[in-house]
Amino acid sequence: MAPPAFGQRCVGLTLPAALGVPFALGVSQQQESGHERRRYRRRATSDGATGSGHFYAHGVVTLRLFAAVRQAAGVGAVEVPGTTVAEVLEAAAARFGPTFEEQLGACRIWRNGEPAEPSEPVAAGDEIAALPPVSGGSGGTGRVAIISLHTSPLVQPGSGDSGGMNVYVRELAAALAHRRLECSVYVRRFRYDLPPEIFVEPGVRVVHVPAGPCDLPKEALAGTLDAFTDGVLADIARTGDVDAIHAHYWLSGVAGHRIKHALDRPLVTTFHTLARVKQTLGEPESPARARAEQEVVACSDVVCAAGEAETSHLVDLYGAPADRVQIVAPGVEHALFSPGDPEGSRAALGLGDEPVLLFVGRVQPLKGLDLAVRTLAALSDRRRSARLVVVGGPSGPQGGAELARARRLVAACGLGQRVLFVPPQPHHRLATYYRAADAVLVPSRSETFGLVALEAAACGAPVVAASVGGLRTLVRHGRTGYLVADRDPRSWAQRVDEILADRLTAAALALEAAAVARGYSWNATAGLVAGCYDSLRRRRLVECLA
Repeated sequence: MAPPAFGQRCVGLTLPAALGVPFALGVSQQQESGHERRRYRRRATSDGATGSGHFYAHGVVTLRLFAAVRQAAGVGAVEVPGTTVAEVLEAAAARFGPTFEEQLGACRIWRNGEPAEPSEPVAAGDEIAALPPVSGGSGGTGRVAIISLHTSPLVQPGSGDSGGMNVYVRELAAALAHRRLECSVYVRRFRYDLPPEIFVEPGVRVVHVPAGPCDLPKEALAGTLDAFTDGVLADIARTGDVDAIHAHYWLSGVAGHRIKHALDRPLVTTFHTLARVKQTLGEPESPARARAEQEVVACSDVVCAAGEAETSHLVDLYGAPADRVQIVAPGVEHALFSPGDPEGSRAALGLGDEPVLLFVGRVQPLKGLDLAVRTLAALSDRRRSARLVVVGGPSGPQGGAELARARRLVAACGLGQRVLFVPPQPHHRLATYYRAADAVLVPSRSETFGLVALEAAACGAPVVAASVGGLRTLVRHGRTGYLVADRDPRSWAQRVDEILADRLTAAALALEAAAVARGYSWNATAGLVAGCYDSLRRRRLVECLA
């Protein structure tokens, strides 16, 4: 069977969802008809539902399919019961037939972003990816080197150094491939058993560059920059020249800066976070990082900003020429994140009818989990049954201490039975949590954009967010949710209570949130980025003193 055409987007749609048939995660049409629909949100049109529409409460993993094996199955993702990787693959082969089984036999198998052996046990919520040995496509209109030194798009976001940037790089590369731009994503090898390269789907290749010990913390990665950059240049020399370099985060920007001068190719940089912005909030950041960012800004041919707030930071704090800053908002995968049935989602997650507040993100001081806990405590006088669900794990050097502090705060507030800590989840499964929530809390002290807020809105969940950074643009105050200017838990609790107390208000916020989110897509993001690449073909490269 021939592989799919170059640039074909691989998304996790089940067949009924792909055909536009209403499907709710965890609830078949027959089951759902017996439920009283919860307040205001529409049914899901896509998620990790099985082809039959049934939900397995325990021992079900999501099998994501790409390229030729996806074509053989006719779906991009399917939920399959099993206790080991081998059992999951055998169940899928039995479901989809001999052609699929033959294609599956040639695949590399990954579990939760890491290479997997057939005998490995699996747990409910795991994600297994079947990666065929595709060639990476041919006949594209350009080649791009995407630099993501410190984090891989193949790693599950939500803990460690993996977060929204993983999603951004993965989805952007796939959407660029859909536009016939071949993307090589260069990441530092973070496990010794990783293959040198993985073709994720036609047009998207992830290259693991050896550079220093695999288990280095992010704070020590600056010492690997020379080895990493040499490895990227060696791979480009082996595989062919590129038309543009796109660096993500400051470490990648430093590498991209050198690669630009070595190849005489344009450099596009997306920082995602900025040291001087974090310093204004009292966050510890080294002066060396800020100086490095300054140099990268000065030599970048285009700097992509998530919105007006980041544009102002780049211009005011780094002296970026305004005509070299391009606003490129992130997108959202609407095939996965869309309004759905809250009752079915709650049943799938084992939640009851009590009000649910949701926090999704890495546990680190910057994300403000402590404020989410205090908000629940402040709400207790009015909503004694309300619960807070926390999805995420510790991140960074302070992550472990921050998680321990949050647990102590929960105990001190007497909320032990009302706060549920959930480990990081496969990205697509977050849609189930968003649909189950009455309100999503985004109490970050700083947020360049706020991908969690966008994904929640796409699922029709009202957002209560800090009035900072890109959240000020993304959350339309009083229309899609609420922005809170202070960090007083009583102010946050008041806004949450307004959502819980008035079903009409909640319905209006949910509908408008989903409508606004439909204006964001990874295809639109890729269109803007591809436009940047194209414009640089006709411009003289920025020169610097490096």
